[in-house]
Amino acid sequence: MKYNEVAKRIAKTVDKDNIVAAAHCATRLRLVVKDVNKIDQVALDNDPDVKGTFNANGQYQIIIGPGDVDGVYDEFVKITGVKQATPDDLKQIAAKSGKKNPLMDLIKVLSDIFVPLIPALVAGGLLMALNNILTGAGMFGPKSLVQMFPQITGLSEMVNLMASAPFAFLPILIGITATRRFGGSEILGAAAGMMLVMPSLINGYGVAEAVASGKMPTWDLFGLSVAQAGYQGQVLPVIGVAFILATLEKFFHKHLKGAIDFTFTPMLAMLITGFVTFIVVGPVLRIVSNGITDGLTWLVTTFGFIGYGVFGSFYSAIVITGLHQSFPAIETQLLANISKTGGDFIFPIATAANVAQGAATFAVYFLAKGNTKLRALSSSAGASAMLGITEPALFGVNLKYRFPFFIALGASGIASLVMGLFKVMSSSLGPAGLIGFIAIPANQWVGFFIAVIVSFSLSFVATYVYGRSHMPATDETVAQEAETTEPITHAEGFGIAAPVVGQLVDIKTVGDAVFSSGMMGKGVAIEPTDNKIFAPADGEITVAYESKHAYGIKTTDGVEVLIHVGIDTVNLAGQGFTSEITQGQQVKKGQLLGAFDKQIIADAGYPVTTMVIVTNTNDFKNVALDATFGDTVQTTDTVMTAVPEVESGSETIASANA
Repeated sequence: MKYNEVAKRIAKTVDKDNIVAAAHCATRLRLVVKDVNKIDQVALDNDPDVKGTFNANGQYQIIIGPGDVDGVYDEFVKITGVKQATPDDLKQIAAKSGKKNPLMDLIKVLSDIFVPLIPALVAGGLLMALNNILTGAGMFGPKSLVQMFPQITGLSEMVNLMASAPFAFLPILIGITATRRFGGSEILGAAAGMMLVMPSLINGYGVAEAVASGKMPTWDLFGLSVAQAGYQGQVLPVIGVAFILATLEKFFHKHLKGAIDFTFTPMLAMLITGFVTFIVVGPVLRIVSNGITDGLTWLVTTFGFIGYGVFGSFYSAIVITGLHQSFPAIETQLLANISKTGGDFIFPIATAANVAQGAATFAVYFLAKGNTKLRALSSSAGASAMLGITEPALFGVNLKYRFPFFIALGASGIASLVMGLFKVMSSSLGPAGLIGFIAIPANQWVGFFIAVIVSFSLSFVATYVYGRSHMPATDETVAQEAETTEPITHAEGFGIAAPVVGQLVDIKTVGDAVFSSGMMGKGVAIEPTDNKIFAPADGEITVAYESKHAYGIKTTDGVEVLIHVGIDTVNLAGQGFTSEITQGQQVKKGQLLGAFDKQIIADAGYPVTTMVIVTNTNDFKNVALDATFGDTVQTTDTVMTAVPEVESGSETIASANA
């Protein structure tokens, strides 16, 4: 990469007079600009050295890649004379410039809380859908499977128990992730969640009935009557409790020392939080939470299919902003009160939107004749969207060419309108894609499938027809690239070990679009249970920032690996991090690179999720996953394998997609 030329092109597209300040992190240029609309987005999208762009929290971010971003930034500063800043300075400048959006901050908080819960919620939702199949009449005849085969009653009851668990004890799960997000102890957060669902309390689902009948038991606190109400199925009250608990815990940690701190901080934090919760915060936020759910239900009930259509027309645009991360909170509330709400109307709308974006991406596949790279990307991204994960399709294909994205929005709106006409609602959570029918009651399948067919057909046909005359010409040189082979079970190639001990998670679920969309390359994410970072392979340290939050390694096999600890942790400017190596140093697999303090990172409000990315993914036939999401990995475990473009006899080495 010629840094000066890249910097010149970026400076021209952004317009140096439009720039307020600039900084960079391990992977991207971060700019505060006066007017984002003055940026030549098309030029940046077509720049071969720019991996992607996005605008968030008042910062316009241009993804270059580890190592290269340093050189491009230095040249960019020389060319533009822009004010240099640290990422933390830039954050403050963005806030002062009025670019920061409080709503987006709230959405990010909700994202940090709910993204880690997605596996439990999806598992519960799918189990609930399985129970629907076992107990729902009309799927296989007038009677349910349980009625036809009474011997499976026990199986159905066990499945129902397992499906209900994540929702019945949701306050405990939220207590863990929310308290962690606010900088408190996860264990205390779990204890606070347990406090809200104690069996001695009136079950949260029966609170309204108990109040209406006058049978709500109360505590007498010095003349103050406090309802003994539980919070099963509630979301906002638990988040409020977690915030209070974490704030109190940090306060006492600061003012109490030594053994006194260790002994009394947990007790005082829990005691005060408990009283405040049951007296004030819980009842108030229950009303707010129920009000939001009732309001959305009223909107759909009042405007019917029109409300569905409008929502569907904007759903994918909402995904780009990240606002959709708040929907699980609303969906959970809708499902928790299904007897009143009728079900979750967001799920079928999301399905229509995801299918539309996937269909548009598949249309690009057929339009991209001669461009093997784009065809490979669009086929895999389209399949992902069909299963409910649209970020690769959105950021990797549809937004790049624009017209597929907007056509899909229109198709989604029409398909959602059809969903509304048939009054389709889900009775559980699940994958918002083609297989989402398992979360839909059988008597609504016809409407669901008609809407899905409408969404796919309209989006695919319109994108293909329009694209035949508007699709940019493909790069013929790309046609020389090797075709992607069929995946196999076991990969052969260069192994990449886990750099940190922890739970392996799908990188598509992390709260940073640069990593989750695959802009930087294929990779995985790890929720650390330890605080030490180790070399994942033998090689040379190519990136070692002063902030100590990210490392780049070029292995002896030529695999370029980025290890990025946390999201936006560059803003800490090295606080909470230590490093044992320097740039240019040769390291051995398993050698200590550095360490981090999870508590300091959490107190600052940043997730500690660690990304492991193969940034030169395109130099290999494939990058294969060698572990299972949800597993705890050790630093001796291989988590990815980079499969080289090597032929052995007449057979080409291939692998499964990561």
